[in-house]
Formats: sequence, structure tokens, C-alpha cells
Amino acid sequence: MRPHRVALWALLAYLGLLAAVAFWPQPVDRPVAGLLHSALRWLHRNGAPGWVDYGAVESAANVLLFIPLGLLVSRLAGPGFWWLGTAAGLLTSCAIEAAQFLFLPARYPTAADVLANTLGAVLGTLLAALLGRRRRS
Repeated sequence: MRPHRVALWALLAYLGLLAAVAFWPQPVDRPVAGLLHSALRWLHRNGAPGWVDYGAVESAANVLLFIPLGLLVSRLAGPGFWWLGTAAGLLTSCAIEAAQFLFLPARYPTAADVLANTLGAVLGTLLAALLGRRRRS
């Protein structure tokens, strides 16, 4: 299968997963929240700095969640339109947060989520550029 087709199918699968996470009626971390808090307490008892808290873990998860979007959109768009990965991350994140605000009262849309998601898309875009440069050389 051609790399372009693989990237397209990967993007479609990723978008399905992202939609499930973004539009789940309850916060997706609710089932593991107790486990996460226990893990954080254990980490703090064993030397982790205080800033490693629930908010930091949630922000890091948002960044990681959007890296594939920036990577895949940039790869599909090609080198002349590398910036589309970042734009897709920003627009997708704004749409998700707006939909959560309007339709999902149990979810908590924030500007910080938009920033973290967009940062993830930026990192994915940069990764796509690095991979493209490496492949061309």
C-alpha cells in the first residue's frame, strides 16, 4: 500500500478515536481518576516534584493526543503546506471545546486544552517536517 494511502487511513482511524475521546459524555479519565491520584501520591512520596500533578498529566495527555493529527495532516498535505498540521490542530481543538461547552455539560472545555492540543499538533507538524527532510536526504 502506498505511504499516502496508509497515512490517509491512519488519519481516519485517528479521527474516529479522537471523536470518541472528545465527545464521550463524561470525562474519559473518570474511570481511572482514583488510580491516577494514587499513582501521583506514590510518585510524590518517592521524589516527584509537586508540579507533577493531575493538571500536568492532563495537559501532557492533551499534547500527546494531538501529535498524530499534526503529523498525519502535514504528511498528507506535503512540504508546501506543512502548516496545515498546526492549523488542523487548532481548528479541531476549538471545535471540540465549543461542542463540549454547548452539548456536554459534564465536560470541562478550557482555553488551556486548546493550547495543549495545538502544541501537540505543532510537535506533530515538526516531526513530519523532520521525517520528510530525512527521507529526502
